[in-house]
Parts: sequence; structure tokens; C-alpha cells
Amino acid sequence: MLKRTLEDYKVLLRNIPSGTVTLFVVSVIVMNLLANKELVSLPWLALDCGITVSWVSFLCMDMICKRFGANASIKVSVLAEAINLAVCLLFWLMSLTPGMWGAYYSTDSIQVNDALNATFGGTWYVVFGSTVSMLCSSVANSLLNEGIGRRLKKNTFGTFALRSYVSTMVGQFVDNFVFATIVSHTFFGWTWAQVVMCSLTGALVELACEVFLSPVGFRVVRSWEREGVGENYLRLHGVEATR
Repeated sequence: MLKRTLEDYKVLLRNIPSGTVTLFVVSVIVMNLLANKELVSLPWLALDCGITVSWVSFLCMDMICKRFGANASIKVSVLAEAINLAVCLLFWLMSLTPGMWGAYYSTDSIQVNDALNATFGGTWYVVFGSTVSMLCSSVANSLLNEGIGRRLKKNTFGTFALRSYVSTMVGQFVDNFVFATIVSHTFFGWTWAQVVMCSLTGALVELACEVFLSPVGFRVVRSWEREGVGENYLRLHGVEATR
């Protein structure tokens, strides 16, 4: 079973353009690092700076799902989270080293050094919450995207937008809701009203960000289809060449 899964990953990663996978993985890592700083803090809306790149991972998922199917999108999400956990582990280990950050020498403040160690070292429940929420949202986003796509016959930007926007809205809400439930409600005392409202408003903001560049994503996917990108994986899994 493990050998078959690894072989499947090899075929998949050889067929998906490396730039898309790289962008996906980098967006997940950067998103979790930027989540340490708040962007907006209101009673009905709480956003961290990770929102500035979180939509990138969902756009990548929608592109992969359109061409390769939901299973491929979920597999790449799992890979991105595994790499992100490895990076978090590295950051945590480096935060335990006795050396000083560059900012210490310009401020001569040990508090600044300790704060940077805490930021890059991370907190276990935040890492856990972000990992679980991302995995749950990737499954919801990918399955819904593919499900809608199967019912749409035309291969136009309109159909790509419909399946992407609906699945992204639901996926982002799941992402925000699961994270807020695990972290904000459990450790920071958020009420359920705050959890639901901030999950919804945050999803709307993230959806608006993806809408802006979705035409670019559609053009990229169409170029994959014209050039036959990923045909080996599609034949292996019996996925339709054009979705």
C-alpha cells in the first residue's frame, strides 16, 4: 500500500508543472508564518497577515483539481502540509539554539531576540490547528470543486469560476472555522458567535482575493489542456483529459 502510494506520488509530481507545486508549498509555509501577525482585529472580523497569501493555495488547488481531479489536489495538499511541518520543526529547533538574531545587534534588546525565537519557534496548538484546518478545507474544496465540475458541460471561464468560487468559499469557511474552533475558541476564549462570524467574513475576504487572479489560473489550466500536460497521470487513473 505504501509502495503504491509513493509510486502514485512520483507519477503525479512528474506530471503537475513544478511551478504550481512550488507556489502551492511556498504559499502554505508563508501563510503559516505570517499568521503570527494580526492584520485586522474587530469584534466581528479577525484577520491575520496570512490571509494575504492563503488564497494562493486555494487557487492552486482549483487549478490542479480542474486538470487532474480532486484526489490529485488532496495529495498535493497533504504533501504541502508535510513540508510545512518539516519547516516548522526546523524553525523550532533553530529557536532553541543559543545564537542571537540579527535584530538583537541593532536593538541590543534580549526581549527582541526572545520574541523572534517565540515567533519562529511557533506554538504547538497553532501548528496543530493550522494543519488540521488546512487538510479539512483541502478535502472539502477539492471534492466540491470536482463535484460541481462533473455537472458542468462547458469548458469556459464561467464554469471554472463557478466551481472555483463556490468550492473556495466553502473551503475557506471550513479552514477558518476549524482553526478558530481548535485555537481561538479553545485557547483564547472566543464565543461561538465570534467563531462563525469571523470564519464567514474571513472566507469572503479570501474569496475576493482569489477572484482577482482566477482568470490567470484559468488561462494556465487551458494551456495545460492544449499542451497535453499530465496525460500520463490522467491515463493511469482514468481521469477525463478535459474537465
